[in-house]
Amino acid sequence: MILTFRSALLLLAVTLGACAHAPSHAPADPLEVVNRSVFAFNTKTDKYLLRPAARAYTAVVPGFARTGVRNFFANLATPVTIVNQYLQGKFAAGTSDLGRLLINSSLGLGGMLDVASYWGLPAHDEDFGQTLGRWGVGEGWYLMLPFLGPSTNRDLVSRIARTPFNPLYYVEDTSLVWGLTVLDGIQDRAQYLNADALLSGQLDPYIFLRSAYLQRRWTAIHDGRPPLEQSGFEEFDDF
Repeated sequence: MILTFRSALLLLAVTLGACAHAPSHAPADPLEVVNRSVFAFNTKTDKYLLRPAARAYTAVVPGFARTGVRNFFANLATPVTIVNQYLQGKFAAGTSDLGRLLINSSLGLGGMLDVASYWGLPAHDEDFGQTLGRWGVGEGWYLMLPFLGPSTNRDLVSRIARTPFNPLYYVEDTSLVWGLTVLDGIQDRAQYLNADALLSGQLDPYIFLRSAYLQRRWTAIHDGRPPLEQSGFEEFDDF
């Protein structure tokens, strides 16, 4: 469960640090009226549900335990990264992350301890949306999804495609799956409690989030080195 505010605050650092690394075309947002309504819904859901839960989680759960929870869910996402690294021809990185998965799942107590990083195996992040982008598939329309936040047609396909690679997909205990999903959303949100004012201070938070999201995805597809001839994003010309 990844809400709008979590995504916006995560993307802010990327926006500030790499304003020129974005596609030069204007975003395709024909559903803006609907998207804004969903954005308003997500904002209220965050205000009255997820943010209070994240504050309570931070107050009750000690820091080392929160780190363990974050590591656990990062480890669960590693199979998706591995598959997409191989699909993109990044065989060395894929093999490295396969080693991370095996080490952290065993010696790292199911992924709660990031032993692999201490052994020189850094974490990577790849998904099917990035793979499709590398293969030349366009992003399509910008979408604002209920509860999940920003997306595009391409990234929506990515969300569906990654489902069989999520270990929780094979857990038959639905109460356990929902419990872990909620915990993932709460611990994710808790990381950005101190940055809420950054988004609320924008003149148009919707436009800011849309630009930041599309920029981040463009940069991620090109591994942080997007083509210079397509740099520059009109919504950030004066940023």
